[in-house]
Amino acid sequence: MKRALIAFGGNALIRADEIGLQTQQIENAKEAAEMIVRLVAQGVLPVIVHGNGPQVGNILIQQEEASNRVPPYTMDICGAQTQGSMGYLLQRCIENMLRLRKLGNKVATVLSEVIVDGDDPAFQNPTKPVGPFYEAFRARQLEMEKGWVMKEDAGRGWRRLVPSPLPVEIQQIEVIRCLLDQGYVTIACGGGGIPVMRDKQGYLLGVEAVIDKDRTSAALAHALNLDTFVVLTAVEKVSLDFGKSSQRDLDVITVSEAKMHLADGQFPPGSMGPKIEAAITYIENGGHEVLITTPEALLTGDFSSVGTRIIPG
Repeated sequence: MKRALIAFGGNALIRADEIGLQTQQIENAKEAAEMIVRLVAQGVLPVIVHGNGPQVGNILIQQEEASNRVPPYTMDICGAQTQGSMGYLLQRCIENMLRLRKLGNKVATVLSEVIVDGDDPAFQNPTKPVGPFYEAFRARQLEMEKGWVMKEDAGRGWRRLVPSPLPVEIQQIEVIRCLLDQGYVTIACGGGGIPVMRDKQGYLLGVEAVIDKDRTSAALAHALNLDTFVVLTAVEKVSLDFGKSSQRDLDVITVSEAKMHLADGQFPPGSMGPKIEAAITYIENGGHEVLITTPEALLTGDFSSVGTRIIPG
């Protein structure tokens, strides 16, 4: 089977117009499962990496509301909680859909630690906003009591900033590889992975950080030598002259062509630009192929023909 990494955003289970009810997340997980199982039926064995931004945000809000009654957890444990809960929802829905389609694959979720460098510059410059909005007095209190970095957010209140270091190593990579080799649909590195670092003796320690999901996804796809890295977005294909009468959709482009169009301003930094840059970096580091498309296209079309593929050359 062809092997592909599929990276979901955290909003795949909690959408922008939803408050995150369990029933809503289950229904969204069913839709995601339908797409995944459709790929399996087409001969594609997926590795799934999900985001967890909305889910971790909800946990942090719950912790703040109950902080005078229940001791709060650190960011690494919050990440582990969402890997477990979201992995379970996706796993259960995929298992049921595989049974419905009479496919024999099994599903496993791997609680995944991702090692970061304790000397990463990100630890000196936290930039990732997490958790609830606070009144100024509470923000100052948290700065003094916990040493948090707090920043005012466009008049909406104060939020905590945490570091976003680069992923260095996926601790459970051999487990993930073994499951994939056995034909398992594997869910791993949720939320970018549980952030950990090694102390001077080599022992693992949890750290207060958030690892970028797309960076970990690319690292995982490289480590597993997968055939395709799938980047999900809001448009079915990458286009030139997007939104103009001269718009042209692209089926396949080389890295050289992608660089040229990027330099020409065809892919704005606020929309398609970062995805194209990530695709270029991934392939230049040894990746085989990047597919950019929508979840809907994967749900209704054929994996071999949907979206835009970026290839070496």
